[in-house]
Amino acid sequence: MLVYGRNVCELILEKKEKIRNIYLQDSFDDKKILSLIEKNNFRYKSLPKNKMNDLADGNHQGIILDVPEYKYSSIDEVLGSNKFVVILDHLEDPHNLGAIIRTCEAAGVDGIIIPNNRSVEVNGTVVKTSAGTCYQMDIIKVVNIVDTIKYLKDNGYWVVGTSLNTDLDYRNVDYSGNIALVIGNEGKGVADLVLKNCDYVTKIPMYGETNSLNASVAAGIMIYEIIRNRK
Repeated sequence: MLVYGRNVCELILEKKEKIRNIYLQDSFDDKKILSLIEKNNFRYKSLPKNKMNDLADGNHQGIILDVPEYKYSSIDEVLGSNKFVVILDHLEDPHNLGAIIRTCEAAGVDGIIIPNNRSVEVNGTVVKTSAGTCYQMDIIKVVNIVDTIKYLKDNGYWVVGTSLNTDLDYRNVDYSGNIALVIGNEGKGVADLVLKNCDYVTKIPMYGETNSLNASVAAGIMIYEIIRNRK
């Protein structure tokens, strides 16, 4: 997996994650990163800008790392007392996933659950958009969202879905205890079968002409309301 961008690459170098290759643009002059490379005896290849552009599909800022595929966590790692997890129901946009991961890490969320199929997974774009915080989060891949919700319920979780087709204001729910928040797909929202298995289905009121929010924005609003309510 190729990851790129100075902040993300600096974080990976500092954590001494396994790195297969390092590619630096000929003119790369970030002294801190160069010092980390030298200190840890990492080898690198210097490439012209056009070759760097061919490798990365975004703004690489002169550095690209080739690292192993992201290592996902187990569902059992988010079991316990007073836990808070976010379930993403088939998100497709890597920028949304990256932004949600960054928000979850900042808010102290215990884990993120995504489905195996028909969903974006952690890739280079997600790593960059998350500012590398994906390496500080438990992200779990599951076969089936509904089965996972049932498993979480059996282990003491209350599950909160989000939809426009409800009268329950998101601010009028008790979020104490173990909570799983479900955020839906960018276009279709949370699937009907998933909503049927939620304990609460809430909505964020819309006061203007817009009738929906970007998935990462909605997730941020919900996450911080849950954190505020739990304190």
